[in-house]
Amino acid sequence: MRTRLLPLLIVLMAGVLLALGFPLAASLAASEQQRVVVDRLDDAARFAALAQFVSETSPGTDERSATLGGELASYHDVYGIRAGIFYRNNRSMAAAPEDWVVPYDGEGRRAFNEALLGRRSHNPPQVWPWQTHARLIIASPVVRDGDVVAVVVTDSPTGQLRMRILRGWVLIFAGEAAAMLVAVGAAVRLTGWVLRPVRILDSVTHDIATGRMNSRVAATGGPPELRRLALSFNEMADNVEEALEQQRAFVADASHQLRNPLAALLLRIELLALELPEGNEEIASVRTEGKRLAQVLDDLLDLALAEHTAAELRLTDVGALTAERVASWRPVAEDKGVLLTAECGAVTAWADPVALSSALDAVIDNALKFTPAGEEVTVTVAALPGGETVAVGRRRPRAGPHGRGARPGRRPLLALGPAPERQGVGPRPLHRPGPADGGRRRGGLRSERAARSPRDGDRAP
Repeated sequence: MRTRLLPLLIVLMAGVLLALGFPLAASLAASEQQRVVVDRLDDAARFAALAQFVSETSPGTDERSATLGGELASYHDVYGIRAGIFYRNNRSMAAAPEDWVVPYDGEGRRAFNEALLGRRSHNPPQVWPWQTHARLIIASPVVRDGDVVAVVVTDSPTGQLRMRILRGWVLIFAGEAAAMLVAVGAAVRLTGWVLRPVRILDSVTHDIATGRMNSRVAATGGPPELRRLALSFNEMADNVEEALEQQRAFVADASHQLRNPLAALLLRIELLALELPEGNEEIASVRTEGKRLAQVLDDLLDLALAEHTAAELRLTDVGALTAERVASWRPVAEDKGVLLTAECGAVTAWADPVALSSALDAVIDNALKFTPAGEEVTVTVAALPGGETVAVGRRRPRAGPHGRGARPGRRPLLALGPAPERQGVGPRPLHRPGPADGGRRRGGLRSERAARSPRDGDRAP
């Protein structure tokens, strides 16, 4: 989140600085040029005052014209600025250099024509640092007896002006860069201050998700809303941990409470086995069921005492295990009048046998519970392409007395599919068919991960 929020803040701050910097740079350039224009207008006004006394017919004209020409020559030699006074017919009164004439077009001609109307140049085009050949032309009228008799024109190079503008822009750029660095530092601190509670909350959430239930969000800075969120999260985590502790305590207590009756039952089974012939299948099946139930209770106790446990996967014959569970549930099915069959192929997979058998027990129990008498429940085990092993239960009405009973579409009762973030096996949602439409309601447990078929080079986890 920080990598997305920080660039956004930096872009916004850079936009603000640029929005302020460009007008400031343009204002600086205009201010520097205006200073030069005012200076040239003052010079032009001084030359115009001298030119007022120069006349082609008045006595002493040669002396005054020579004085004016000397002033213009000195001005050109010292400052490198071309200057001249021209009559209305473009004839030169005095100029420096002497061969300089009024331009016949462009900005010089525009300024000359404007001065003939009695107006001084006040707004010449802006000169920018990259305009290396630009010149600044200023014109001012020479007025005698209320009439414009001549025009003073100055043509200035802009090298120094452009250099001053460029230096001012460099200072502005340096200030903008310094402000940008300060803004970036402020943005980094701001995003760190805002996102630190979020980062800590994310870390604690990950710890709780991986089994460390005692992790909590420590008191830290940040916006008040995020601090309240951290407090609410800690309260929620306390409630969840308390609920899990109560659940563990209940499971452990139930496991302990069931151990004694189960031990007594197993002892009576052993005593009963002594009275029966050797190799009796029924007593062997009952003994196996008792041992499996004892193993389930042991696993429940281990689960209640453990903080975070993973399934013990081993190479398991899923088909044989499924057939065994179907055989164990067949007496219950016969008592309900439901035909329970199994289609168990030779499928081997990595699985936890106890967890898988418990899942099958839950599914078969639900299937028998919600299947009306006279119908059939079939448990199928098959290996899917890609190496996943699936146990599928489906039900269908049995044929009528004439063999032409209705056979609606087969619906799965159990499908074991992959869920990469968990280990072990459990049933997916069970579909309980309704009496008329073949079943639209869902109930039962949910599968977490399928048993994985062994491949070449696989080893036991």
